[in-house]
Amino acid sequence: MLLAEVARVSREVAETSARSRKTALLAELFAAAPPEEAGLVISYLSGRLPQGRPGIGWRALAPEVEPAAAPTLTVSAVDAAVTELAAARGTGVQAERRRILDALLGAATGPEQRFLRSLLSGEVRQGALDAVALEGVAAAAGVPAAELRRAAMLDGSLPRVAAAVLADGAAALRGVTLRVGRPVQPMLANTATSVAGALAALGPCAVEEKLDGIRVQVHRDGDDVRVYTRSLDDITGRLPEVAQLARALPGERFILDGEVIGQAPDGRPVPFQEVASRVGSRVDVEAARRTLPVVPYFFDVLAAGDEVLLDLPVRERYAALAALVPEESRVRRLVVEDAQEQVAAAEEFWTETLRRGHEGVMVKALDSTYAAGRRGKHWLKVKPVHTLDLVVLAVERGHGRRTGLLSNLHLGARAADGSFAMLGKTFKGLTDEMLRWQTDRLRELAVEDDGYTVRVRPELVVEIAYDGLQRSPRYPAGVALRFARVLRHRPDKSADEADTVETVLGGG
Repeated sequence: MLLAEVARVSREVAETSARSRKTALLAELFAAAPPEEAGLVISYLSGRLPQGRPGIGWRALAPEVEPAAAPTLTVSAVDAAVTELAAARGTGVQAERRRILDALLGAATGPEQRFLRSLLSGEVRQGALDAVALEGVAAAAGVPAAELRRAAMLDGSLPRVAAAVLADGAAALRGVTLRVGRPVQPMLANTATSVAGALAALGPCAVEEKLDGIRVQVHRDGDDVRVYTRSLDDITGRLPEVAQLARALPGERFILDGEVIGQAPDGRPVPFQEVASRVGSRVDVEAARRTLPVVPYFFDVLAAGDEVLLDLPVRERYAALAALVPEESRVRRLVVEDAQEQVAAAEEFWTETLRRGHEGVMVKALDSTYAAGRRGKHWLKVKPVHTLDLVVLAVERGHGRRTGLLSNLHLGARAADGSFAMLGKTFKGLTDEMLRWQTDRLRELAVEDDGYTVRVRPELVVEIAYDGLQRSPRYPAGVALRFARVLRHRPDKSADEADTVETVLGGG
């Protein structure tokens, strides 16, 4: 398929706000795509590269290259060029990347160049995100969107499942199941304002400690153990303690869902930022292990032996977890059979959890199944302050004692069309260590710099505490955050997991 077709649909999707029209445009494109290129087309329209970021900054994309007179560049040719870019190493790497990039842009027409620059810089934000793309694939293949959604969640890759279903139709969905060794997108939670409110909404439930750590999914098949993040990245080599514990458990094949935290000598949890740094990609693992050992705690089991447990209720999954994982490695919980009678006990559990240094509780309906990749209404999180996960859209250069650092963050929530709506700015809550870390990270994400404000790819998620909302005509959602302050950076979360404008306006 010609890249020109993908660029055209991307532009048309960006120009329409109607979800039905977006879906129809995408369905038409996906139906026309050769099966072997369907996965690439979906990835590109969602702003993703299968190879990951190839290390091309906005400065490398800025030089003008004479565009091609007519469209001849194919999606497969783009994929080959990006693979070359990502593989370039060693002496003369910058010159080699410049050669590959110039050849790629030179083969593209003007509209294709604009799309490629957006794609390579991570700036494709036209609303063709996974939810709309999934509906487009379902329409093109003639399959129910709900069945396709479940298959994509179980497989962990919409492009891979889409390519199969566009080639083979509904039959391809029947072969998709949870497999040990292939990570599945984790179930997420909505927010409740109080423990009593959560109990009233859910009825019989479990109240669990909400740990302030790194969400992990642990797969074991015999001696082979894999540890994945919530974004499905393999971090096995960075967490040898987790792999060691998994191999000591009695089961030979399983998938566990849990949290990894760091603990001080007195047993209290250390700040999230320290744990995030501990599992960073550039960290000396053995040195970090000596400095800050980490401990996994598990709260769910998705598969055990040859049995997939996703469709079992929490009550039964927890029994399976208890048979597999010793109590000292399970998240503390209180089972509430009668929400009215046990509200005092649940609130005491919440108070004790906060006293132990954790960030709140999770309340889970005992009859709820595991909705992979969904933010279901059957899991509710309760924290002592209003918080949001927002995306950094830009950052201002610091002055005074913050000269040389990137300080004041421009924060946005996800809008319905896949873009981000700015809700305000803040530099409050940032420690010196956090400032240094975010400066390094945001320089990597920079796409434009006017000397005062640095615009960045919308990828870094930060957890923000705030006191409420106030009306503001300055911002597109019509509101701004009151007294926003940074609690922590969330490099473990993707921008697609950030809170939506709808969530913000609905008060969580």
